[in-house]
Amino acid sequence: MEVRLANEADALEVRRLIDGAMLEGGDVEARIEAADVLVATLERQTAEGDTREAIGGAIVLEHPHDSPVGSDETEPARDTKTSSARHIRAIAVRRRRRGQGLGTALVEAALERYGTVTANFDADVRPFYEALEFDIERVAGDRYRGQKNRS
Repeated sequence: MEVRLANEADALEVRRLIDGAMLEGGDVEARIEAADVLVATLERQTAEGDTREAIGGAIVLEHPHDSPVGSDETEPARDTKTSSARHIRAIAVRRRRRGQGLGTALVEAALERYGTVTANFDADVRPFYEALEFDIERVAGDRYRGQKNRS
């Protein structure tokens, strides 16, 4: 597995991943252009025996100040000390690839690149963020906000 910046050719596949997970990725093409989309790639054998790169997961990030600001439930955590911080707009891994470390690798690559990552999420994905040792707080009902700084 390799994590790399997404390029224009990846846009449709990233959008399919995000849409398939029923998440809102925003303007994926603009995020790719801003170098804020990372993909986890795997090598796959074709029927002809060739090796081809396949995208197994993607993370769409945005600068916290570019995020839509609304209620406390949707507003990303702000770290004013870290101007390179990014907010996770969406993260998705193909169902058959879940549990193989792709999501973790994507978040770790984002941390390495940006230093601080924030996220808003539902209770059902809280265990994922807890396993990554995010600082988590409840914002409303079953909604949470988390932040992690590069160690």
